[in-house]
Amino acid sequence: MRVAVIQMSPGADKSENIAQARALIEGVLAEQKVDLIALPEIWTCLGGSRADKFAAAENLPTPGETGGLAYEFLRQMAMAHNVHIHGGSIGELAGDKIFNTSIVFSPAGVELGRYRKIHLFDITTPDGQGYRESAIYGAGDKVVTVDIAGMRVGLAICYDVRFPELFLALRRAGAELIVLPAAFTLQTGKDHWEVLLRARAIETQCWFAAPATTGTYKEGNGELRQTYGHSLIVDPWGHVVAKASDGLGWAAASIDRALTVRVRANMPLIEHRRLA
Repeated sequence: MRVAVIQMSPGADKSENIAQARALIEGVLAEQKVDLIALPEIWTCLGGSRADKFAAAENLPTPGETGGLAYEFLRQMAMAHNVHIHGGSIGELAGDKIFNTSIVFSPAGVELGRYRKIHLFDITTPDGQGYRESAIYGAGDKVVTVDIAGMRVGLAICYDVRFPELFLALRRAGAELIVLPAAFTLQTGKDHWEVLLRARAIETQCWFAAPATTGTYKEGNGELRQTYGHSLIVDPWGHVVAKASDGLGWAAASIDRALTVRVRANMPLIEHRRLA
């Protein structure tokens, strides 16, 4: 299976973000054949006010029914280009909260699964900026995998990467590839992004595909914030096999299942575990 991770620079305008996503997906497909395309975290509305975030969020339909603008965009792109689409994550409207939710579609436009981000980003970065996702977003509580072209794929989002127990659960659920869309801050990303992804890949002996946002966006109060980018794909030995340059773009790599088998056979970590 060949996977492409899309690197976007979204803002608070949902229509502009969809146009950007369309151009990048079509750009990948104009250059090469891929089986799975993955978008970054919360790419439909990054920044803006609370009202902007709620306006961009969508009530997700029962699978098989018609959804909102972003949901249908993702579904239609999968069908139009005969490719699996991992929709990064979008805002899922649920009463007075939003869930940060990933959705995956088959080339036939069938929804294969959805995952609500479990760990919420309530932290202060080294430069003093505060992030309080829980003020707007609700937390998920389910470990989710989907089947893509016969491969079990685990779903996680951004801040989840700091919690290795989730990834152990995904490995135990049969994951060979884990897709982790992100909007990592510049402050944390420059020190932690790649090392965390490589560590999770080594621990789980899974491939990782991590599409990310890059560039500057504006919060509703006018504050400018930066995301780190550097979308990448990591193999089960912890090697970075593809990485996006700064700015808009993508990275792609082929998932070698024989490598996964070899790494796991030579170092059977799951069988050797004693404490969890």
